[in-house]
Amino acid sequence: MTLLSNPSPTSASLISLRSVGKRYASLAGDFNALIDIDLAIERGEFVAVVGQSGSGKSTLLNLLAGIDRPSSGEIMIDGQALRQLSEKALSAWRGRSIGIVFQFFQLLPTLTAAENVMLPMDFGKRWPARERRPRALALLERLGVADQADKLPAALSGGQQQRVAVARALANAPAILLADEPTGNLDSRTAQALLEVLSDLVREGQTVVMVTHEPSAIRHATRAVTLADGRIVETAHAD
Repeated sequence: MTLLSNPSPTSASLISLRSVGKRYASLAGDFNALIDIDLAIERGEFVAVVGQSGSGKSTLLNLLAGIDRPSSGEIMIDGQALRQLSEKALSAWRGRSIGIVFQFFQLLPTLTAAENVMLPMDFGKRWPARERRPRALALLERLGVADQADKLPAALSGGQQQRVAVARALANAPAILLADEPTGNLDSRTAQALLEVLSDLVREGQTVVMVTHEPSAIRHATRAVTLADGRIVETAHAD
């Protein structure tokens, strides 16, 4: 059973942003959340996107997820130009290609851990129905929470919920895992354990893009991209 997506043999960047901008209209005038972003992310990278509040981090993540569309420029992900996709096609693409981990877990409270992990598979229909629970259990085992499979989220600790959320994000073997402040609601010990899990996934070939402001999280990344006022001001590879 394949838990992660297999790296493509092509040498092209998995993610490519060219002159990407995002502008929002407001009563006070237009606000440029992102300005002329040029960024390439290779397969198997662990990229941390950092910057102060309002720097454009979450906007960038939303564009990579296809949740929002750029005002200018082009985004190519795994050879697909996102601007060419209709909203329906974009939604289907997101279900296949993108896994998202949120700061506040966002597990459905009336579903067990296993059912939460199965939910993307039910929507995406990438696996036959008979394979979905075994795959969910295998992912929960990989994340170290298989013993919590039949419990509701309210019965789990914050760290356990976040591991279930990571398992859910991996359910459809996405090419890219996007993490929005995944350690922001965890204590330091639990956060460190989660970052080690993400690092392990990267070593297995998963591509991770993580928005964070925590230095301990940045140290786990292979590269840090710093945003300020909607622009990339620095990009640094790990030592």
